[in-house]
Amino acid sequence: MSGYTHSLNPYTGCTFGCSYCYVRQLPVSTFRKEAWGTWVDIKNQAADILRKELRRAKSKGKVTIFMSSSTDPYQPAEYKEEVTRSLLEVMVEDPPDFLFLQTRSPLVRRDTDLLLRLGNRVRVSMTVETDREDIRKHFTPEAPPIQARLQTLHLLKEAGVPTQATIAPMLPSSEHFADKLLPLVNRVCIDDYFMGDGSGGRRTRSLKIGALYESLGLEEWYHPAAYKAVYERFLHVFPKEQLYVSKEGFEP
Repeated sequence: MSGYTHSLNPYTGCTFGCSYCYVRQLPVSTFRKEAWGTWVDIKNQAADILRKELRRAKSKGKVTIFMSSSTDPYQPAEYKEEVTRSLLEVMVEDPPDFLFLQTRSPLVRRDTDLLLRLGNRVRVSMTVETDREDIRKHFTPEAPPIQARLQTLHLLKEAGVPTQATIAPMLPSSEHFADKLLPLVNRVCIDDYFMGDGSGGRRTRSLKIGALYESLGLEEWYHPAAYKAVYERFLHVFPKEQLYVSKEGFEP
């Protein structure tokens, strides 16, 4: 991930199992016999390892961390395991220069106390691919409901945690999407398969995502230029300096 010295994955695998997730095609998934979305490995010693590695990395220079690049750090297992919380505790004790925390889970609000202690060294990026729950159920049936994510953004903003809404990958949405996000965040990142899957959309195409759009009669949304219409809608609501496209929205 551009701009980061380290990526941090508290888990391997992801039980949200989103249909478009290209990680299902990476070696971490293809070498497993179980289907992507049905398994997750817990890194129980992660905090001890991070404590040592963080100290070593900081002695060499600036440390910027992306959590997480190939899983969601707030897996359902996190309710019990608290691996991600233990990593945040380490970072509160010995802060990196910046932590970008990418999730789609409302569980992140549990750790508001730690996030506040990191101050401006952290940004919580909440994935909200669409404002339409019917679309969410077609593409990511095991992921948390959209309204729960919006409520989490509201609570984090009220608490004073730096946040952004990340429309990634951009799914079909309503004309009122921007209005719904305006009171919740002052940063929005829009990304799609073609810019965001690291292969110009090839990884996503091989997952046959196009067929899902066709079955729903939404082919016009599966196109490299489709994001521009959503960007224009958001420009009518958000100042341009609060809107980011693809990689620039993920940078420290």
